[in-house]
Amino acid sequence: MSQNIELKSTVHLPRTDFPMKADLPKREPTILDWWDRIDAYGKIRAARAGRAPYVLHDGPPYANASIHLGQALNKILKDFVVKSRSMLGFDAAYVPGWDCHGLPIELRVDKDLGGKKAAMSAVEVRALCRAHAEKYIGVQKGEFRRLGVLWDRRTDAEEDAVAAPSRRAIYRTIDRTYEAEIIRQLAGFFVKGDVYYGDKPVHWCFSCKTALAEAEVEYEERTDPSVYVKMPVAGLEKRVPALAGRKAAIAVWTTTPWTLPANLAVALHPDLPYVAVDVAGEALVVAEGLLPQVAALLGWGTPKVVAKFTGKEAAGDDVRIERPYPMPSGPATGPGLLVLGTHVTLDAGTGAVHTAPGHGADDFRMGQEHGLPPFNPVADDGTYVPEKVAPEWLKGVHVFKANPLIVKDLEARGLLLRHEPYTHSYPHCWRCKNPVLFRATPQWFIAMEGSDLRENAIRSIHEGSWLPAFGEQRIAQMIETRPDWCISRQRTWGVPIPAVVCTACLPEHSDAFVRDPAFFEHVRRLVLAEGSDVWFGGSAAERLGRLVPAGVVCPVCKTRENLAIHDHIVDVWFESGVSHAAVLGQRQGLPWPADLYLEGHDQYRGWFHSSLLVAVHDRGRAPYKGVVTHGFTLDGEGRKMSKSLGNVISPLDVTDKRGAEILRLWVSMIDYLEDMRLSPEILDRNAETYRKIRNTFRFLLGNLDGYDDGRDRVSYAEMPEIDRWAMQQLEALRLRIVQAYEAHAYHLVYHALNGFVTVTLSSFYLDILKDRLYTFPKTSPGRRSAQSVLYRIVSDVTRLMAPVLAFTAEEIWQELEALEGRPRWGDRSIHAEVFPEPLGVPADTALVERWEKLAQVRMEVLKVLEVARADKLIGGSLEAHVTIEGPEELLDFLRSFGEELRFLFITSAVTLKPGPALAVGVAKAEGTKCSRCWSYTQDVGEDSSFPEVCARCAANVRTIVAEPER
Repeated sequence: MSQNIELKSTVHLPRTDFPMKADLPKREPTILDWWDRIDAYGKIRAARAGRAPYVLHDGPPYANASIHLGQALNKILKDFVVKSRSMLGFDAAYVPGWDCHGLPIELRVDKDLGGKKAAMSAVEVRALCRAHAEKYIGVQKGEFRRLGVLWDRRTDAEEDAVAAPSRRAIYRTIDRTYEAEIIRQLAGFFVKGDVYYGDKPVHWCFSCKTALAEAEVEYEERTDPSVYVKMPVAGLEKRVPALAGRKAAIAVWTTTPWTLPANLAVALHPDLPYVAVDVAGEALVVAEGLLPQVAALLGWGTPKVVAKFTGKEAAGDDVRIERPYPMPSGPATGPGLLVLGTHVTLDAGTGAVHTAPGHGADDFRMGQEHGLPPFNPVADDGTYVPEKVAPEWLKGVHVFKANPLIVKDLEARGLLLRHEPYTHSYPHCWRCKNPVLFRATPQWFIAMEGSDLRENAIRSIHEGSWLPAFGEQRIAQMIETRPDWCISRQRTWGVPIPAVVCTACLPEHSDAFVRDPAFFEHVRRLVLAEGSDVWFGGSAAERLGRLVPAGVVCPVCKTRENLAIHDHIVDVWFESGVSHAAVLGQRQGLPWPADLYLEGHDQYRGWFHSSLLVAVHDRGRAPYKGVVTHGFTLDGEGRKMSKSLGNVISPLDVTDKRGAEILRLWVSMIDYLEDMRLSPEILDRNAETYRKIRNTFRFLLGNLDGYDDGRDRVSYAEMPEIDRWAMQQLEALRLRIVQAYEAHAYHLVYHALNGFVTVTLSSFYLDILKDRLYTFPKTSPGRRSAQSVLYRIVSDVTRLMAPVLAFTAEEIWQELEALEGRPRWGDRSIHAEVFPEPLGVPADTALVERWEKLAQVRMEVLKVLEVARADKLIGGSLEAHVTIEGPEELLDFLRSFGEELRFLFITSAVTLKPGPALAVGVAKAEGTKCSRCWSYTQDVGEDSSFPEVCARCAANVRTIVAEPER
């Protein structure tokens, strides 16, 4: 045996091409290009062909700008779902969608056009809107791709190249097939008689000049004048004799003085007790329960009660209210009514409610019950219509500018009891951010009671699963209390409501509009062939001839002479709510209903809501089997991100500077069911976690150099005890992570993965394993057993983390490909694989508990070694001789590990001594340091052929030198 062998050549240090430096901003785009080249999505679908489908239906983001952090979060979560369900063995197709119609795009185009728009046709304006939407669909596709989201990009590119009017790789609400489905769904409501045209109060944006859906309204703090006003009442003494001969008035409170010109009544609660109190010789009426605070607020002191009565005792046809701003003619002329309503409460005010049926939901209902019209004197732009208000100083004035004028006038007339600023939550338009008005306008409505829509929707909600669980009750309450659905919008960029009315019969006959199925089918086919632009353009006669087939007549007068096209577009929430019918059941691998909808919790009143109503009306059940919602993204201090605060984190900046993996790791880390925080500091911590995970896998791969799993694998039964323990830990990890994916609990995936890598592997198993991996002969059973475990760990854990760390898992998998003799970056992607199979041996609880007990002792040993190192008693732990004292039961347990004990503690010697309790001592190890394994032993130099090494290393070197590979 040669004595000139270089010792370091006999130490098997890790070797791998897997780089330590991730350089994600540069590496990830190359992986994306490779996925596109090999059609990774197509390979995944081919691998799952014939398997049970799983459908996550994508809620469409709006195509108007680059994506923000909330959209990135949403898309990454969806990617977790799709990739994990695919690796669970499902055929999980994914078709991303985009919402393209609506006001933001139209306003952007209007702004760009300026005065030019007046000379353009609707079709020309719509073409610019379409171009804008298509531009940003392209932008967002690139941004979602950068996050690692996979879909059928090969077909997508082909369809883009020919500007296909309808798509299959993605869906767009501007696709002809999609628009035709909107027409079909609207037709269903019209034909069943569940649509009506009515004058009702709706949220109205005077800036955008259109009605708004409930989901398009945001509530923000606003300060308005709060006024207490007295309204003189006549005839009350006939109902309340104690008021005979007295001048009486009812005190009302409102935070919208601008609605007083529309006042038609005052409402009292029928069962509440009211009192009339003497104030400066006048009897003022308030609810008895509110008298103390009203009296204090208005400076009445302790007024004398001159009469007491209930609401129903006071109200009657012979009682009249003197309205503050009566008109000389029309619905607002003369006195108002005193009416009864159970909506009146003692929460605030006076217990008497100023009622303007044209400006409130409860007010409208009161008007319906008492024959009062929904009088609205306010124009589309928020100014008073001159013909509908009496005071000259109100004509043409904007309602918000009118507030102080009205306050001043009431005070001058002696009607104002008090006024003060009042800050309250007020509805604002989510697009232009301006405050909105609640005003009656003629609109198209879907009746919630029609076809038992409300009842069936609530039933369907309870048939599905909801995460978090409170979502079920939340949306059910919304459906239970929501008013009829206003579906019409007064804009151009959208799908038209296929409404044709008879101008001779409407409004006298409220049902004088076309509901003939032949008409709707004709329009649907036109839209399918030409798109919704077919509704616009040409003279009234040309449009009628094109859109209304012969034989279609007014259902009232049975003629065509006075039919007219009604130009409203449909609410964009109705549009997006149709997506399930336009996409699912229309394409291979996408059955209806969806298994899952996943969006932010604002969609309870948005997409979840509209999709539910459309589906229930059309098919009798919800379009989703399950719904998962996530919270909003906040900065590190829990504040909403905004440009004004300077705390916005762009997902594009994160991917450019740190890589998409760091963002994906953050999404997996947080509990997305709640609002989530993100800051540069959080990203720094995530980057450090990622570095530890990456370096651990680099170590694992490096120690698999030269290993062939088919040739070198050691069976579980033949493995040393610690290796079998590691396999048991791996199986426990597999179970935890698979269950977490099934439950959409991605933070549990993160914590399980991070704990396994940093604690189970790095701090324990791999730390102990290094001696065996580095110093044993390559082909020795002990080293091959260790490699067998490492190979299984890499293969299994890489697949388990692939849905989350999509890029890094692919990198690692390609190293395994090379290890198995196939080319790196060939045509096999990890994302076409499935999660690992079970270990295949029974759970060994006793083994796991045995090694957990050892780990606890080891932790105490490591603590003492760290103190000794800090005290300069030792350098590395191999310079230590550890003495462990403890009860005999503990010592017997430690003796059962035999000579391996010092290697488990990574020390040179361990001595066991009886003692009352566990105590660890450290001394300098005796003997000489082995130049190969660095242990201190008494047998260094015993083998004269290798004088610098211990006897164990000498025997190993002899075997290594003789190995055929050398």
